[in-house]
Amino acid sequence: MATEKEFDEKLERGLEERHIQLIALGGAIGVGLFLGSATAIKTAGPALLLAYIIAGIFMLFIMRSLGELAVSYPVSGSFSAYANKFLGPLAGYITGWTYWFMWVVTCMAEITAVGVYVRFWLPAVPQWIPALLALVIMMMVNVIAVSVFGEFEFWFALIKVTTIIVMIVLGAFMICFGLGNDGIPIGISNLVDNGGFFPMGISGLIMSMVMVVTAFAGIELIGVTAGEAKNPMKSIPAAINKVIWRIIVFYVGALTVIMCLYPWDQLGTIGSPFVLTFNKLGISAAAGIINFVVLTAALSACNSGIFSTGRILYNLSLQGKAPAFFGKLSKNHVPLNGILVSVCFMFIGVVLNYLVPAQVFVYVMSVVNIGAFWVWTIIVLSQLKFRESLSPEQVSNLKYPALCYPYSNRATLVFLAFVVIVMAFDPDTRIALYVGAVWFALLLVCYYAFGLNKPSEKSVFKDVS
Repeated sequence: MATEKEFDEKLERGLEERHIQLIALGGAIGVGLFLGSATAIKTAGPALLLAYIIAGIFMLFIMRSLGELAVSYPVSGSFSAYANKFLGPLAGYITGWTYWFMWVVTCMAEITAVGVYVRFWLPAVPQWIPALLALVIMMMVNVIAVSVFGEFEFWFALIKVTTIIVMIVLGAFMICFGLGNDGIPIGISNLVDNGGFFPMGISGLIMSMVMVVTAFAGIELIGVTAGEAKNPMKSIPAAINKVIWRIIVFYVGALTVIMCLYPWDQLGTIGSPFVLTFNKLGISAAAGIINFVVLTAALSACNSGIFSTGRILYNLSLQGKAPAFFGKLSKNHVPLNGILVSVCFMFIGVVLNYLVPAQVFVYVMSVVNIGAFWVWTIIVLSQLKFRESLSPEQVSNLKYPALCYPYSNRATLVFLAFVVIVMAFDPDTRIALYVGAVWFALLLVCYYAFGLNKPSEKSVFKDVS
């Protein structure tokens, strides 16, 4: 295991514990919960709650594996650095570039979405203007200092959390005491009426698992922050320990309220479940409130994407798997070159989103799903290899050991493989497997064509045994 002085990184540790807590929380809550939950509900019905609990357990295993590595090796490259050290240079290279591309594409989609959300209030404004402004503002936030990134992410996450808590509390009053329903409690009958708890059968539960698992994409972002956390041995475990409770409260709790208030088979045809819930309470500005929340959620994703891509390129440079140009820091100790180049690609994506057919953009977005599955798999495998390299005495000295090792690792790998197989049975998700295969083949060609397979003296670690 390593100490902070053994890392060949010069980033500033400017993220406070409250930043780490909210970044972890924000990573678990995306736009999909506010806008896309209706689609998942129609796939599985009330059984979707069980799908989130099952997926949540495996996400906890993944995050605890990441926590063991991040506390032992708090570096900004996170999964890429761990893959390089414990699984080999090729794994580190593929993981780093895949995660970089995953966030670039995500930001392309998110800033385009910002343009759509802004037009809710300003329909006359061309969509590209707010998209460009969002990209420039978030870039400046990341260029100034890591503490500024953390502060913005803190407030973005707080907005999402507050909205969900208010919805759950008010919804609970509607269910139990009839608030907004003339004092007549709505009850929980909608969870078992209309076909029962499993209206689509076990197959519905299984097919919804892909949407449920991919909804957690970004939860691993906390690993990238480890290299700039002021006290990673304290803040990283504190944030990860709360992951399962966030999942229960924010996903299971919110969806339980929604499906108690409305028959599951009506959702998806009558608007956003969150808008419907606030409307039921007589809040006339419900649509505007939720639009503001999803706008901040999109900005949050863009902010996180710019942060992540810059750090990944920086770390790949330290590994010798990206140009040395990306290994230089600004006077504020941020990877400026990596941020600027990444933002340029994000801007190109916005332009292409208008020029190319929509289906082409869907294909590119498929890499996001495959990227998340790849990174989670690498985290679990890296922690397995890390633990195998330790003596019994070193294991006993681990500051934040993973849960149920090695059984949780093996079960998680089987679960992730199962979800990927399920993707092959749905035409809408099958394309991600094809696109993923092309992406990995392209990376392999570049790896050998550019001589990246040759031994490199560079490492993010300084002679760590």
